[in-house]
Amino acid sequence: MSISQNAFVCAHDVIVVSASDLDLVAIAGRLAAHLDGPLLFAAATGSSLLAYEIDRLSPKTVWLVGHGTDTVQVPDFSDIETLTGTPPEIAAEVNDRVGATTEIVLPPAPGIATVVAAIAGLAAGSGIVPATTTTTTSPGSDTPATTSTTIPADPVAIPELYAGVGSTGAVWLVDAGQTSLAIAAAVSAVTTGGLMAVVDGSDLRANVEVAHTLQLVPGGAKQVQLIGVTPDATWQLPVILQDDEIPGGGYLMFPGRRLVALYGNPQTVDLGVLGEQDIDGSVDRVRQLSAGYNADGLTVLPTFEIIATVAAADAGLDDNYSNEMTVDFLRPWVDRAAREGIYVLLDLQPGRSDFLTQAKLYEELLLLPNVGLALDPEWRLEPDQVHLRQIGHVSAEEVNSVVDWLATLVRDNHLPQKMLLLHQFRSSMLEDRDQIATPTELAVVIQMDGQGAISDKYKTWAVITEGWQTAGWRFGWKNFYDEDFPGPITPREVLDLIPTVVYVSYQ
Repeated sequence: MSISQNAFVCAHDVIVVSASDLDLVAIAGRLAAHLDGPLLFAAATGSSLLAYEIDRLSPKTVWLVGHGTDTVQVPDFSDIETLTGTPPEIAAEVNDRVGATTEIVLPPAPGIATVVAAIAGLAAGSGIVPATTTTTTSPGSDTPATTSTTIPADPVAIPELYAGVGSTGAVWLVDAGQTSLAIAAAVSAVTTGGLMAVVDGSDLRANVEVAHTLQLVPGGAKQVQLIGVTPDATWQLPVILQDDEIPGGGYLMFPGRRLVALYGNPQTVDLGVLGEQDIDGSVDRVRQLSAGYNADGLTVLPTFEIIATVAAADAGLDDNYSNEMTVDFLRPWVDRAAREGIYVLLDLQPGRSDFLTQAKLYEELLLLPNVGLALDPEWRLEPDQVHLRQIGHVSAEEVNSVVDWLATLVRDNHLPQKMLLLHQFRSSMLEDRDQIATPTELAVVIQMDGQGAISDKYKTWAVITEGWQTAGWRFGWKNFYDEDFPGPITPREVLDLIPTVVYVSYQ
């Protein structure tokens, strides 16, 4: 009824069917498209809301299709047409009324493939028949010859599923599990010039091709109705309409992607390989470094992990043992990365400050779709600690303060998902790790960034990734050119690690 209210001010014909039989819904949908009327669903016990909607539409004729429609209340001013019998018999009558010259055969098992077939059958000259129906034409018969087409039952073979042209700006996005409603929305889209798209309703950001289609709607998607999708769609919809994508495309970091990063600070060679060359050299080097990391089929996203706040040996003017790079200093690297399709992680080493205070310094940069955040607890000091005498740590509460702030930034500014990287090579570095929040606005990755003998690193990897099967985050690995021995492991060896490494950096 909501679909009808969004599409029709009134209707000469209204078609009512029980939603319990998907084949009948598809057949009735074909009739509705032919008559340019809405497709409504009957309730087994009757419905005052349905009666209200029919009355609102003021139809000349109400068509009751198949079983389960005997409780429908029809206004006195409307005629009633009843189509009864088996689904094949009703299909034959509908196909005759629409003058079908071709027939789409519904799949044997009802499901999304039925929606595919129903949409194909809405085309002019097409009819719809159940799977058990075969059509034959006797030689010399006056009945127009028909040909049957069977739609594949495997919906995976059909990457996009749309109905209508979108000329009015009205759009219906329907979860793939809401099959009856998808057909009803498709009918409304076809008859009124709107657009219906079947989506993965668990996360609208996963529907990249649908997003690209919506961006092509003439005049924009002015009115979007969401059917059967996640409550998060209220903030996810503006994300896909705004179309600020992650470098390489899409609105979600994972699955399907692996980041390969140069780590360091542009001011010095002492903190990592990022500082060993200028921007041009870093762009070339990170691309060369990415070779081989797509051997398992994942898309590689070159990345700069820039130490934005550098742990310091002295307290400094702000007494926090951390030197903060300015936004103006970082901006050329971030902007160049965006032009080159490179992701950027701003790494924080807060000293005696805290992660949230330092993260907020870079809000201007974090508003960009190619910039995420990295927290390094090794360099998070207590008030009486100094670097290199103690190994720092951070509480889940402090991490979650950053999580909440960054997730809100993503949600309120319609940004694609951001990566939040957490460094760890000791269990103590992330206190109460199981309490760290992982909202859908963020893709949280824990990186095992220890150094030393490779045999020891593998043992640390096993400890850090324990429980990965049920963890709410993914995992990363760090290669050290000088500190790992006998040397950094190869891309093939990184890809052999379990669990799958989604982030690897070089220092």
